[in-house]
Order: sequence, then C-alpha cells, then structure tokens
Amino acid sequence: MTKKPRTDKVTNTQKGKAAKAPASKAKAKKPSNKRVIKDEPVTLIRWRLGVILFCVFAIFFALVARVAYIQIIEPDNLIKQGDLRSVRVKSLPSARGIISDRNDEPLAVSVPVQAVWADPKTIFKEGGLAEKDRWYALADVLGLEREGMIDKLERNKTKRFVYLQRQVSPAMANYIRELKLAGIGLKAESRRYYPTGEVSAHLIGMTGIDGHGLEGVERSYDKWLTGEAGKRTIRKDRYGRVVENISLEKREEGKPLQLTIDQRLQAISYRAIKQAVADYRATSGSVIMLDVKTGEVLSMVNAPSYNPNNRATLQSFLMRNRIITDSMEPGSTVKPFVVLAALENGSVDMDTVIDTGNGLMQIGGSRVRDTSAIGKADLTTILKKSSNIGVAKMALDMPLEALLGMYSSVGFGEISGLNLIGETSGIFPNRRRWSNFEIATLSFGYGLSITPLQLAHAYATLGNHGLYQPIHIIEGNREDLSKQVIGEENSNLVLSMMETVTQPGGTATKAAVPGYRVAAKTGTSRKASAGGYSDEYVAITAGIAPVSDPRIALVVVINEPQGDSYYGGTVAGPVFAEVMKGALQILNIAPDENKFKPN
Repeated sequence: MTKKPRTDKVTNTQKGKAAKAPASKAKAKKPSNKRVIKDEPVTLIRWRLGVILFCVFAIFFALVARVAYIQIIEPDNLIKQGDLRSVRVKSLPSARGIISDRNDEPLAVSVPVQAVWADPKTIFKEGGLAEKDRWYALADVLGLEREGMIDKLERNKTKRFVYLQRQVSPAMANYIRELKLAGIGLKAESRRYYPTGEVSAHLIGMTGIDGHGLEGVERSYDKWLTGEAGKRTIRKDRYGRVVENISLEKREEGKPLQLTIDQRLQAISYRAIKQAVADYRATSGSVIMLDVKTGEVLSMVNAPSYNPNNRATLQSFLMRNRIITDSMEPGSTVKPFVVLAALENGSVDMDTVIDTGNGLMQIGGSRVRDTSAIGKADLTTILKKSSNIGVAKMALDMPLEALLGMYSSVGFGEISGLNLIGETSGIFPNRRRWSNFEIATLSFGYGLSITPLQLAHAYATLGNHGLYQPIHIIEGNREDLSKQVIGEENSNLVLSMMETVTQPGGTATKAAVPGYRVAAKTGTSRKASAGGYSDEYVAITAGIAPVSDPRIALVVVINEPQGDSYYGGTVAGPVFAEVMKGALQILNIAPDENKFKPN
C-alpha cells in the first residue's frame, strides 16, 4: 500500500519558513486593521431622481410665474416703490401779483428771500455738532436761542428736512453760506412787502408765511394774485445726482391787481384821522371816500393801524377794518334821507313849515328834544339846525314804508359788493308793530345800525342826483349797474339844503372848505349798552363836494372821543374839512366860488 505524501505539512512548513523569512520586515511594518472595501457598481434609484427634478422644475416655474405676475400683471407696486426712492418733484412757485393804486403806485410787492433748512441725518453723519462756535453763530444770525436750536436738531436726528427759519434776508443768507455747515441748506422763496405800511394796511391786508392772503384784498383776491405753481419731476441716483428729467409743468405767474384807491388820498386821510384819534383820546377813527360819479373807493383808512411788514407787533384788534366790520347808529346824518322820503312821498314840499314848538315834543311816555328851540321852521332850517322834532314829525306824517323804503334804496342794510372779508350788513329794523316813538327815533338815526361804508354810499347816491351806482374797489370795472332810486329834482333840493349846514349858523361850519361849496351833515350818537345807552359817543360828519358838480362823498367817524368835546361837528368836522380840502386839490377839482368862510 503506497502512502500519499503529506502535502499539507509541507505547505505549512513553507508557510512557516516564509513567515520566518521576512521577520525583519514584519517588525518594520505592522499589519493594517482597516477593512478593504471593494468597488461595486452604483445602482440608480429612479424615484429619488424624479423627486429632485420635480422640485427643481417646480421652483423654476414658481419663479417664472412670480416674475410674470410682477412684471406683467401687477407691476405698479414695484414701480411705486422704485419711484419713492428715486423720483423727486420740485415745486416751482409762482411770483405773487403786484397790488397797485389807480396811479400804478405799488401797494404790495413780492421780494426774494431765503428759507434756512437743516438735514439732521447728514449733520450727524458728517460729525454732528462738534464745532459749537459755528452752530452758535448760525443760531445768533437767525435770532434763535442757541441751545434750543441744538436740541431741535438732536430731537430730529433721523429726519432729512427741518425748517430752522423762514424768509431770511439775502444778507443773512450770504452769511449762512459762508459758515459752510454740513447739512444746512437754503431754499428760495418770496416775502410780501408793503411800501405804504400802516397807511393802507386795513384795506390791502397781508399774507401768511406761506404766501397766501390772510386779510383784506390779499385774502379776497388770493387766487387771482397767487397764480399756479409749476412742477418739475426728476429722477435721482443714490448719490443725489439727477439722472433723468421726467416732466416739467410751467408755472403761471400771479396776475397784478390795480385798485381804485389813490395812495395820496390814503396818506392825507390817515394822517388826519390818526391825529384826531390822538387829540381826542378816541378808541378809533375811520375815513371813507367815494367817487360820486363812478362809485369807486378813493380812500379807506382806520386808526389805530398796524404795520404788516412787522409780524412781531401784530395784534388782532388792530387788524380789523372798521369801515366794513363795525356798525353804528348813524344819528343825525340820516336826516337828509328823511326829508327826501317826505318829498318823494309828497307829504311835504319846499313851502312846508313845521312847528317844532319850544324844542320838546311828548310822544306817549317819552320825549323828543332839540338842542335849541327853533319854533316854526321850513325844511332847510330843520336840516341846518338838525331838528329832531322836525324830522320826527315828517316821519310820523308819512307811511312807515316810505321811510324804510328810502333807507333801503340808498343801501342801508345791504352788503356793498366790495368782496372784502368781514363785511357786515348792519342791523336794518324789521318789526310787525311800531310805536310812534320808535318811528320818531328812526328818523334821527336810532334803532338801526349801518357801517361807515353804507353811509358814504348813501351820500354818494344823493350827490349823484339820486342815481344809485354800485361801489367797487377794483380798477377797470366798467359794468353799468346804476339805477335811479331818488328823483333828481328832490336830490338837488336836499343837496342845496345841506349846503347851508356848513354855512354860518349851521351845525357843520367846521366842515366847510374855503373856495368850495360843501354839503354836509353831522351826527352824534350814543353807543348802546346792556339795558340802554352808555355815556360814550360816536362823532360823525358826512358830506359831498363840490355842490355845483358833486365829485367826492366823504364820511369821517370818530369812536368814543374823550373830554367835553364829543359832537360830530366839533370832533369830526375839522377832520372832514382837512381831508376834503386835500382831496379836492389833489384831484385838481376847480373851486366853485364859495363866498362863505369857515368859523
């Protein structure tokens, strides 16, 4: 039996020898414990790929849809947001129109000034208020309290625009430029300047700091004077540089306005009434002058007045145009219209004689008195001596409607149509029942209230031979709206009667003007108070000149004169004479040979 060789032993031996052979190498390199991973083919998971591709395309289509929505369907919002950040609209203010008198003398003009503004964000970005001396210099030139201005800037750190001062002069603006303060800018604007100052302040009025009218003609005709501001639309980049001019709307300059007043007459009227108010320590005084033939306002002044160029001294009670806002009981100045009403009604004529007795007339439980007994008197004497009893008897002998109709036809109780802010219509009586005493008092100016303007308009109608001419203050009004409200013959008769009032023996001798025939009437009315009448008076003189060819109607009112002299003829008469004389000379009206001299 043959034995098989033990190959396994040999193999093991060889393995042992082989293992022993590189013994030195085994010491040098230790066997690694890392597991060797053999490469295997990658298997594609299709559902995962589908999910990823679906998400990618979904996001893509969502973005495309969003872009399409923004760009095509609703682009306005982003355009608006972009415009808010880049588009700027710059206002181009129009110059306010000039106001001038009938001779083209300027009464209100616009002058260039600057507004000082600050950009607090830029100020603090550029170093803030480190150089205090320069900032204090800015506060001083603007008339601001130093620390107050600093606090204002610090309170508005995040803002880009804050006004520091408006309407500074060019000299101040140049000084501010030289300071070279970061974040401080100047903006061009205009300021209203009134060359006549306080003389025409009540009539012209004034504008606010933004250039819109607040009082007088400035307010009533604000839209006409202001015009339309222009507008420039531009686009700026992030550095403030203009990159596109988008549009330009041209501005429409304000239109000029020419008034009917004559500044020379304004000046002499204001000087006279201001002096009278001071002399008699009166509360106020007013003068209104009308052109009889055209209805133009030639002069309208009040005292005390105010300076519209100095806003620091403005007080509301000084800014009221009393000629149109304050009503008064006219007193004896309405007596010519009572005589007119009686003549028009036919209850009296030029041959009528009225017995006024001993200057005292009993009506029910009340009495009517005259300042002096004149006995039996004709119509001329009744007006000359200003008899309350004479006109009361005339009023009681005619229908009440005739008297009220006369008052209404000459403009009492009506707005004048001058279009001035604050005008009142007064108080025109309208009762169902009238006592005889109420009718009597109505005939000598009590029981109704009118404005000085209404009284002047009534006298202008009388001087125009009974032709009612609407009054106006804007030059160029050629519309004829006149109407005959009083008979021409009767108007001329009463005008002749009124001329005797300024002659010796009349109540208005101090209203006479040498060389001219003047028809006037004075009035003194007590001021109403709670429960009756006070001890304060209103002195009035109203009249027309020259009688031969009436041109001017003038009314002078002095409110609450102090002292023993408070009668219309004594207080207001001299003012009337002074203003009327100056007006007749300035207007170059020829004398009509008045042979009487004032006392």
